[in-house]
Amino acid sequence: MSGFFDYVLSSPVARILSERPESKEFFAGLNLPPLDESRTLADALSAVDDYWLDEFGLDRERVPRELAEFLESVASGKSPLRVSSLTILGGIDKSGNAEDAELTLALGDVVSIVGPTGSGKSRLLADIECVAQRDTPTRRQILIDGKPQSEDFRFSLEGKLVAQLSQNMNFVMDLSVAEFLEMHARSRGVAPEASVLAACFSCATDLAGESFTENTKVTQLSGGQSRALMIADCAYISQSPIVLIDEIENAGVDRVKALEILAENEKIVLISTHDPLLALGADKRIVIKNGGIYRILETSEEEKRSVLPLVELDRRLSEVRARLRAGERIEDN
Repeated sequence: MSGFFDYVLSSPVARILSERPESKEFFAGLNLPPLDESRTLADALSAVDDYWLDEFGLDRERVPRELAEFLESVASGKSPLRVSSLTILGGIDKSGNAEDAELTLALGDVVSIVGPTGSGKSRLLADIECVAQRDTPTRRQILIDGKPQSEDFRFSLEGKLVAQLSQNMNFVMDLSVAEFLEMHARSRGVAPEASVLAACFSCATDLAGESFTENTKVTQLSGGQSRALMIADCAYISQSPIVLIDEIENAGVDRVKALEILAENEKIVLISTHDPLLALGADKRIVIKNGGIYRILETSEEEKRSVLPLVELDRRLSEVRARLRAGERIEDN
């Protein structure tokens, strides 16, 4: 890895992004604020607030090494690791009280994470993303296939276990949708088969509800279209078995269908949400209170039935929204 590590240490971020397009996927998954791309990665990270790094489980010294490992894994064509289960073991809440929590999820499971704004939903996603081993502020532990993981496993990007969709999806590359999907496939060591790329594109347009073409530049996509494209990418191209989503309700996508597609493609899906449709449409929901896991509830049959009128109400709201955008008046009927 020394060649890639020396390259990362000595090169400005802008050069890395230009010469190694696959690195854009790496940076997109870090949830970093905008970096000064004229500086090296180490120098650019020195300007990032400590709180931000702690919030997302990042380390200034480790990130450049992770990027080097990622570039090496792409160059070598190594395929991602496979897992069959994810276990969350409780830690502590903001007051230091112990969480009485243990939850094991299998491929195809969908779990919602609910709680007031600022309660700690994103922190739980961050713990899962970094496969926490009692070394984050919550002291939680994440097990893969029932086992704790070493730092070498957690911070190696040879096979990235987690695909994360944050609240803000912004593209910076001047590529068409088709070029973007092909680049993602190649960067993950996946042969960009035409049938897979076509299925991914079809899924994205179906979820977005707003038409766009394979020749549309990704920088021209709306927020909803961007999120729909990345959800489809996670389902059809990404081989990461765990998908974390931080609030999808305001993204302008068919969110219920999105979860169904991810589950059908054997992903473990955890979604932070305020949306009753998503919360009750999941198999289970984790309730967060004061930074800790307060309850873990399995969605009951009665709750599933209660979703039906909400689906109709949501459909009617979507119709009104579409008519308003079209410049129509909304009358009593």
